[in-house]
Amino acid sequence: MTSISANLQAVRTRIAKAARAAGRAPEEVRLLAVSKSWPSSCVREAAACGQRAFGENYLQEGMEKIEELSDLDLEWHFIGPLQSNKTLDVAMNFAWAHGIDREKIATRLSNQRPAALPPLQVCIQVNVGGEESKSGVAPGEAQALARIVASLPRLKLRGLMTIPAQTENDSLAHRQFGELRELLLRLNQDGMELDTLSMGMSDDLEVAIAEGATLVRVGTAIFGERVKLKGAL
Repeated sequence: MTSISANLQAVRTRIAKAARAAGRAPEEVRLLAVSKSWPSSCVREAAACGQRAFGENYLQEGMEKIEELSDLDLEWHFIGPLQSNKTLDVAMNFAWAHGIDREKIATRLSNQRPAALPPLQVCIQVNVGGEESKSGVAPGEAQALARIVASLPRLKLRGLMTIPAQTENDSLAHRQFGELRELLLRLNQDGMELDTLSMGMSDDLEVAIAEGATLVRVGTAIFGERVKLKGAL
């Protein structure tokens, strides 16, 4: 068994254990393998183990992998902050975008999404920790942005995403993940039909699942510590 295969198995076991501990079915939590800075060969190895969804933060690197692995039936997620000059490539090549934090970006993605493709699945990024170094809309502004995104014809608003403050304090992590869960609940009470809480990574996926995560973004625990790919942006 290769290291990626063993690591994937270990992560899946962690997800299932955390889900059961929270009284949830393991099938309620999807695994997004964050493959940024890892070569296509590693993605292909993970795909051979049954992993289908992969997340990329760097557009140029992600585009190269999409082309190199076009023979595989993979689902590509763009999970980094988006600038205006990147929306066209994301709209044309990715199935998901997790970092929507303003109307301008959402509108460009909708306008640029080819009609031949299904609507782009999107999550609004919420900065639950209020950190200046992180992207994301403030929790109090998420509802207004959600209404706008949900109205755009070539986008499908699926839910919310967050990257909480790094902490070893489980109480703080529970509170921040719980805030995103409560925000999703309020949006659904207002008539939206959202089903995705994209939260939790290698170090905190158990806490995120306990607070309702439906998609966890795991890189290091699958592929190892990051490496810098030549030409990555």
